[in-house]
This record gives sequence, C-alpha cells and structure tokens, in this order.
Amino acid sequence: MNRNELAAKAYERAYELDAKYGCCPQCVLAAVKEVLGGVSDETIKACHGLSGGGGLMGTGTCGALTGGLLALGTRRGRDADKLDRGRGMANFQLGRRLVARFHEEFGGISCEHLQRRFSGRTWDFWKPEEYRAFTEARGDRCARATGLVTQWVVEML
Repeated sequence: MNRNELAAKAYERAYELDAKYGCCPQCVLAAVKEVLGGVSDETIKACHGLSGGGGLMGTGTCGALTGGLLALGTRRGRDADKLDRGRGMANFQLGRRLVARFHEEFGGISCEHLQRRFSGRTWDFWKPEEYRAFTEARGDRCARATGLVTQWVVEML
C-alpha cells in the first residue's frame, strides 16, 4: 500500500473507532497503530484522560489533535535516555505543521472552539444530559476531525 492508501485507511479506521467508541485521542493512536505500528498499548491507555480537551473539561486542546501529536512523538520524539542531547527539533517541526493544518481546517485548536463550530455552543460534558445533547448536535463532526488528524499524521510519517 502506498502512503496515500495508508492515510485513507487510517482516516476510515479512526473515524469508525471515534463514531463507535469516542475518546478521540485513543482513536487516533489506535488507528495509527493498526496502519503503521509503533504505538504501544500503554500510550493508547495513557492518553485516555486527554479526551474532551483534557479530563472532559472541554476547554483544552482538542483530543484528536493531542492524539496526533502523541502519534508523531511515538515515531519521531526524543527518547527518554537522550534528554540531555538537545530538544529534538524535528519532532517539534512536525507537530507545528500538524497544529497549523488543524487550525487552518477548523479555525482553532481547542475542544471549546470545536464545540462551538460543530454545535453552536459549548457544553458541560460532566452533565449527562448536556453530553447527550452535544453528541446529537455535533453529529459525526468529531469523528471526521479524528479521521482527518489521523490521515494527516500518517501522511507526515
């Protein structure tokens, strides 16, 4: 499979996972793992709390984007035993490109921004009735964002 086919496959898998199970950062990483490898189960587990802008608070960075940055880091980030060998600018450059592309596509990078864009307002994810209403109002837009981030990551790696 060529890079474009892998990226398309990653998009579809991330979209499917997000639409079915939610937790966008985990969906990005799981799809990258399936398509390219190099992502550990521990990393997928560890990013669980980053969903909904972090802790389901809705105000931090979009979880799909965070998952994408983590996916880039699993392949291009600085190793723990090399902390003393510089900042690892190549990974930061990839991350910067991903963030810029996300911002260009969606007009912002926070979960709060995407909530407004996808549904016209922000929501309290800790209130079950609001979370259900957001799920209905957003439709598949979050799953599409998750798929796009995953596609872009595979294209970049």
